[in-house]
Parts: sequence; structure tokens; C-alpha cells
Amino acid sequence: MIDFTPSQRAEMIERVRAYCSNELSIELGRFDTEFLVDFFTREIAPYYYNQGLLDAQAALLKRMDDVKEAIMSLEKPTP
Repeated sequence: MIDFTPSQRAEMIERVRAYCSNELSIELGRFDTEFLVDFFTREIAPYYYNQGLLDAQAALLKRMDDVKEAIMSLEKPTP
């Protein structure tokens, strides 16, 4: 499971409670909201995490290609 600091966890819990109340007209208690946040963290967050890794890898590969091109542009012609 992805670990969050206590303050991050508290913020997520409050945001889920507010969303459920404001958008869905569902009043969740703190205990129920904690279970819901735990569910999302355990079951859904890994998809976002893995996609973030893929995005970071793609960005890094792009930068590496840019560096490769920059180095090749420094090459001097030889007879």
C-alpha cells in the first residue's frame, strides 16, 4: 500500500468527506471515510502510481534523446 503522512491522510479524508457531502449528498462519518480512503489507496492508487512511473520514464527518455542530440551536434568533422 502507498504510504502517506498523517497530514496527507487527514487532508484526503476531509476532501472525500466534503466531496461526498457536496456532490453526492452523502454524509459519511470519519470512520467510514477512512475505510473508503484506504480502499482507494489500496485498490486504485497503484494505477495512478504506475502511470506516473511510465510518464516519468517517457520524460526521462525524451531528455536523454535531447542530450544525445546535443552531444552529437558537438562532434567535429574528420577528414
